[in-house]
Amino acid sequence: MTSNQPPPEKMMFQLTLRRRGISNQTVLRAMEEVPRDLFVEASDRDAAYRDSALPIACGQTISQPFVVAYMTEQLQLQKQHRVLEIGAGSGYQAAVLSRLSREVLTVERYRKLADAARARLEKLGCHNVEVMLGDGLNLPPNIGPFDRIIVTAAVEQIPENLVERLEVGGILIAPVGPHQGVQTLTRLSRTEAGIERRELVEVRFVPALPGVAREL
Repeated sequence: MTSNQPPPEKMMFQLTLRRRGISNQTVLRAMEEVPRDLFVEASDRDAAYRDSALPIACGQTISQPFVVAYMTEQLQLQKQHRVLEIGAGSGYQAAVLSRLSREVLTVERYRKLADAARARLEKLGCHNVEVMLGDGLNLPPNIGPFDRIIVTAAVEQIPENLVERLEVGGILIAPVGPHQGVQTLTRLSRTEAGIERRELVEVRFVPALPGVAREL
């Protein structure tokens, strides 16, 4: 007789998120629905649901589940929102965002990662996600504005061209600090009066690099 209970590693995955303070039920549900094991390297699938970052192709990483959930929760997403993600990586964060918003544009500088993320997202039926090969730090002027922006690589300062694409009432979240070492997850909110800035928690991300990669 088969059981409807999720496997132990997925139960612990959800429990860890709750213990670490993730309380938004829609975020928890999205994290549960997206099969993280499809977004990691085949050699790391046994470790997919551990609360740790894992290496992926092109020297990049897939963020630890808590960081993905925390950043998503801090975005305060609603179903009508249009979201920009800088740094598609394996596509995992975009898949989570797709469950909570109307539309996601995710920009990736490595063709190999962009193509693989697009294939995974299509396979999962995330039809409201567009994966674009491009320079996330220097986007074309016709892209935007957005209700929410999430940067999933470290920036020494938040690029002004991203802030300018944020709608009034919008939220931008990014890891800010030195490329080598610890960054501070920072949230910007655009109000009628201007930009409000709040520093959240310390994190470690790979650096956000300019341009489209010539290889990979």
